[in-house]
Amino acid sequence: MVDLHHQAPINASAAKVFAAISTTDGNRGWWTADSKVDVKVGGKAEFGFDNRGMVFHMAVDKLVPSKEIVMSCHGDHPEWAGTKLTWKIERDGDHTSLRFIHSGWKEMTPFCASCNSMWGNLMFRLKAYVETGKAAPQWTE
Repeated sequence: MVDLHHQAPINASAAKVFAAISTTDGNRGWWTADSKVDVKVGGKAEFGFDNRGMVFHMAVDKLVPSKEIVMSCHGDHPEWAGTKLTWKIERDGDHTSLRFIHSGWKEMTPFCASCNSMWGNLMFRLKAYVETGKAAPQWTE
């Protein structure tokens, strides 16, 4: 199994970081404008890309306000199926530390490597969105 790891310091409260990851509006601010999240354990999340040419369906597995979000991927792209997205948020002095893990990849493939690069980019989009409040999703359609 392969796990992708990223970490970024964010100059904002843990609550703001949590909202950017766990809510529909939050995800629309940095990831994809085509986001829908039912913010509750057992809720469903859906993220569309490239005019819905690809849609990822997820289940919300864990929500600990201002601390952690876990979503599991179902179906859709075969390499994402069965993987988990884990976001851990910790206050660290005067900033918030965000650790992200996309776990459960079956193997390191070119697609996995591409996703790893994109997650690095997305971490800094998320950081900019939370720090400035200005939405700039990677995917606008």
